[in-house]
Amino acid sequence: MKLLAERRSFDGTQDPAEHSAGDTFAAGKILMLGSKMVRVYMSLAKALYPRPLFVECSLLRRTLAGTEKTVRSMASAVFLQPDFIQTRHPSLDHACAKQKACNFFHSNVNIMKTSLLSFLAAQAASIAAVSVSGAAEGFAKGVTGGGNAAAVYPSTTDDLVSYLGDDQQRVIVLQKTFDFRGTEGTTTETGCAPYGTASGCQPAIDQNNWCENYQPDAPKVSVSYDNAATLGITVNSHKTIIGEGDSGAIVGKGLRIVSGASNIIIQNIAITDLNPQYVWGGDAITLDGADMVWIDHVTTARIGRQHIVLGESADNRVTISNCYINGYSQWSAKCNNHHYWAIYLTGSNDLVTMKNNYIYYTSGHGPKVGGNTLLHAVNNYWYQVEGHAFEVGSGAQIVAEGNIFQNVDYPIQQGAIDGRIFTSPSTGANQVCNSYLGHNCVLNAFGSSGDFTGTSDTSFLVNFNGKNVASAQSTSGLASSIQANAGQGNL
Repeated sequence: MKLLAERRSFDGTQDPAEHSAGDTFAAGKILMLGSKMVRVYMSLAKALYPRPLFVECSLLRRTLAGTEKTVRSMASAVFLQPDFIQTRHPSLDHACAKQKACNFFHSNVNIMKTSLLSFLAAQAASIAAVSVSGAAEGFAKGVTGGGNAAAVYPSTTDDLVSYLGDDQQRVIVLQKTFDFRGTEGTTTETGCAPYGTASGCQPAIDQNNWCENYQPDAPKVSVSYDNAATLGITVNSHKTIIGEGDSGAIVGKGLRIVSGASNIIIQNIAITDLNPQYVWGGDAITLDGADMVWIDHVTTARIGRQHIVLGESADNRVTISNCYINGYSQWSAKCNNHHYWAIYLTGSNDLVTMKNNYIYYTSGHGPKVGGNTLLHAVNNYWYQVEGHAFEVGSGAQIVAEGNIFQNVDYPIQQGAIDGRIFTSPSTGANQVCNSYLGHNCVLNAFGSSGDFTGTSDTSFLVNFNGKNVASAQSTSGLASSIQANAGQGNL
């Protein structure tokens, strides 16, 4: 199996003023139209100059009136600041300059240009709100988030916190990077180094006396961390958070959906740089006691602790799809640049769908599943995992089908498995899924990887009855598709 290995990583340095991919396409259409108008001016002026003046002006007026109508029709669908219309071609000036009687024509052309500029300026001021792409599959099917609420465009970190945390139904569009680093100060204190003191090892913040309680023999070290990353932004119910193009990012702080918050969509954003050098440095997305949450096309990178974590309270219906979990880090628990803390699913009554996610350069907890979690892991792609992907703890119920493991040491943890997992081991065995998931389960694929062994538990499949279950497809050709489409900027 030949799979792509390279993947861009959002580094938070993109100029927010750059056009998105959609704007670039729109710009191209407008510029083509502008070029056409200039050619019309030029060719008509050259062709009509020798003719009688009344013929010249009459034809030009009629032609340009038709051109204006075309421009209005096309401009209604696309947007760009119309700088290209600022200047009239000099050939037109030359054609009419010698005849004072044509001055009225210049006036009409200027009126037309002013009207057109005003029209396009209005388009710029009222860009249609960015809308959610697609719909959630699996357990969070039917989530609407902010629905048809008028879009808001935060410009400061305070705006973003306010919009996410208020009680209004909202569609919140991120058009820039919101950098929270330094906004809440820093802390310097004593932590510990449970994984060693080498430069690539990840020391730990002593959160809730973790060092004393769980790593009493670890060397003590000084740690200095950014406070903003240690607790995410509160997200209340009925919110859509969506990035425009590849410009929407939150740096130095995550999102926190807790205490009964429900009906939330997070799509097409990046969350990066949460004290990546420290265990307990911060979680990118936290759910605890939430319901109906769809996390889609989100990139997470350089995260201190968990990229996505579902806490001990029930998170009833959650879909995680098309996300790019980028575990490459300068610091890691195994001192090997592979992040250990990736996805943690241990809620007390959770239904979680994971589909079409790209999980890269991790070494464990990818995901860890426990509590009382029913997980459908379908068509995901694990690449370059030095350690294990699935960690199946007590209370876990997992169907893993149609997934791809490339250069993965262990698709499942070594040793005892406390929970239950059906790993779609053979075409014959996979037929049992049809009665519960509505389709025969799909074989997983392995390339230069370990394999699932002794994991064919079907006793819990009945728990999928009556639930919204995501579809599954063959792994043939799927790896490159997942990699190309996962994460921010790939709607």
